[in-house]
Amino acid sequence: MRDVRRFLRQSILAVVLAAIASFLLAPQLALRAEDDAMHGMHDGMSMPMDSPVDAATQTALLAWKRESEFNHHLAGFLVLVAGLLILADGSIRQRWAVARHVWPICFLASGIFLLIFSDTELWPFGSQSWYFGLTHHAEVLQHKVFAVLLLSLGLIELQRERGLLKAGWSDWVFPIVAAAGSLMLFFHDHQAGMHGPDHMQVMRRIQSEHLSFAVTGFGIALSKGLAEKPSAWQPFFERLFPTLLVVLGVLLMVYVE
Repeated sequence: MRDVRRFLRQSILAVVLAAIASFLLAPQLALRAEDDAMHGMHDGMSMPMDSPVDAATQTALLAWKRESEFNHHLAGFLVLVAGLLILADGSIRQRWAVARHVWPICFLASGIFLLIFSDTELWPFGSQSWYFGLTHHAEVLQHKVFAVLLLSLGLIELQRERGLLKAGWSDWVFPIVAAAGSLMLFFHDHQAGMHGPDHMQVMRRIQSEHLSFAVTGFGIALSKGLAEKPSAWQPFFERLFPTLLVVLGVLLMVYVE
């Protein structure tokens, strides 16, 4: 009977994952195919609105695009690794006890990278001060808030995994942070798509991708919260939570502007 229940849980999980992945990836793939077909000659290079620009400006815009995509891809890889480690937690701990500390470190690493490298126009990589960037550019401020959320989440979960934090409130940090980060995505001020003759298509694709991130993030927040609450469905949500992390990691890794 236990094997049957396990099989049913795994089957339900697989169906849910397939449905979520289809729902989230289909709009992005469709938009990307449309954009590639209509604007393949541009090779992803942006120009301010509909006016031609010089080679130096095109190079700068392309570098900005590549930097943003790399940041998303690296964050996605770390989230993917965290999700896979949680899914394989039982078998890994038998061979490598410290593995349970690795997945929170993935969030810490992502937060550190986002805090330092997400906006290279800021000091020490660029000439712009942090004060000016944080007070004049909403996108920069949002990136740093995301970084603080990731650092807080990673630090608290690491302390929980080490057994040093057992307070009841710590159970709800991950769900609350995930929900807050997902809500912020609806107001994310992304400037990359505001350049070039195809800026409307680019912005539509970027909005679709960020909507996918937000929907998945809310699913992570909900399933993580339910996984912390004892119930007959708790084992299911304990598997669904990291599975959605894997989905989010994949979505971030296929992000394109």
